[in-house]
Formats: sequence, C-alpha cells, structure tokens
Amino acid sequence: MRQSRKRWSSGVTECWSNDGTTPLLHYSITPSRRRRSVGFALYEVLIGVTIFAIGVVALGRAVENCLNASALSAEEGRVREILWNRMAEIQTTPGRPDVSPKPIKIDSGYGKIVLIQKTAPANLTEPDGNRLTGVNLVTLTAKWEKGGVTQAKQIEFYVYRPG
Repeated sequence: MRQSRKRWSSGVTECWSNDGTTPLLHYSITPSRRRRSVGFALYEVLIGVTIFAIGVVALGRAVENCLNASALSAEEGRVREILWNRMAEIQTTPGRPDVSPKPIKIDSGYGKIVLIQKTAPANLTEPDGNRLTGVNLVTLTAKWEKGGVTQAKQIEFYVYRPG
C-alpha cells in the first residue's frame, strides 16, 4: 500500500487512497498565499477610485454639452419661428410691404431679438426681356446676443402685389 503525495503550486495537495486507485485532493492555503488573497492593496483601491472619478467627470461634461446643445437648438428654433411668423404676416397683409427698414424688438424667452425688415423692388425680368412689376424682395434679419456675441439669422422672399 503506497500513498504518494504531490504538492502543486496552487496549494492543492494530491493524495492517493490506500488502494492507490482513487486520487484524493486536499486544498490548503499556505500562510504567504493567505496574506495575498485576503483583500485588495491600497494602490489597487486608489487606481479603481481614480478610474471611477475620471469616468464620472467625463460623463458630467458630456451631459453639460448635451444641455448646451439643446439650449442652442431651442433658441435657434424660436428665432426661426419668429422669422416665419413675420413672413406669413407680410405675405397675407394686403398692399405693398413697408419700404423703410424698421426694427422690431421682440422679447423671447432667450433674450431680446431685434427683427429688421427691408423691402426693395425685385427687378426681375422675364425670358423675353419684359420687366416684372409689383414683385418686391423682402429681407428679414433677426439679431440677438448669446454670450456677448451677436448672432444673426436672415431670410429673403418675394411678395407680389399687382398694381
């Protein structure tokens, strides 16, 4: 009856039964191995906390950028809406549009917007050379300030008034 023992580096001791045919495995943790596997070292914890903090800061900046982009988009949408509403007013009002440029101050939820309207004869000609009369080119310009920088958006359209 032979009993052999073989010790592996993982801490497993291999023993054989008395008849020599059945292996028996005994797990034992050596004292040096026990000290290594008890917990994380301080540097591992600090590295983990640093990686987590960097991720949180990056996520915060991404959210801030999304909020800024959303605010800018809403502001430009409001300016576009003001320009389109004024264009609809001009197109539906009977008679010739005002010729003199007059600024209109509008208080939107994002600050003061100055709307400037300019009207000039379009000076369009037909393919045969005849000049079209009664067609005016209207230019609407919206100006506002965002962060100390002047912003502007402009649309041009034609208005036909026979006469």
